Amino acid sequence: MSLSPTTLSAVYWEETGHVVGALSLTGTAAVTDVAALVGRALPLRAGVAGGRPLTLTLPAARLAAVAADDEPGVLGDPLAFGVETADGRPRPTLVRLTPSGREAVLTRTGLTVELPQPAAGATAVAALVCDDQETFAVRGVIGAGQTRATLALAVPAGTYGVLVLAAGWAGRLQRSEVA
Repeated sequence: MSLSPTTLSAVYWEETGHVVGALSLTGTAAVTDVAALVGRALPLRAGVAGGRPLTLTLPAARLAAVAADDEPGVLGDPLAFGVETADGRPRPTLVRLTPSGREAVLTRTGLTVELPQPAAGATAVAALVCDDQETFAVRGVIGAGQTRATLALAVPAGTYGVLVLAAGWAGRLQRSEVA
């Protein structure tokens, strides 16, 4: 008796290569059509506020999918993995990203992202911030030799879900309170 092969589909944020979701299938080929995997958007739950879930909505237009080599760790902690590209095409081997360290700090005037050590080169940062109604996307760069950047974003007091994706560093999904 032979078992059907297991295949892994990884959905990733195109801009930074962070895996944001993964699916392992048995007996069929990996799916690389983002719309077939997530529809129009991929919801990520970042906690609860006032008894309601804080859900970040990642639009399918900003996502891509790849048939990946078997990597069981990605199913439990997808944000710890990334996709590298060669000649504009994703490689099937997922890479384990360096832990990102501290939580991002959200205030009424911005989101401060801090790395545990200075960036070796300019590091692209993408962040999504949501309240119970809307998701906001912000971008920035942590300069070479720097450890932090503050991304401009104006939000009122409240509870927010935050997803931080710094290229080369593990992603962070957190709940943040703004006073």
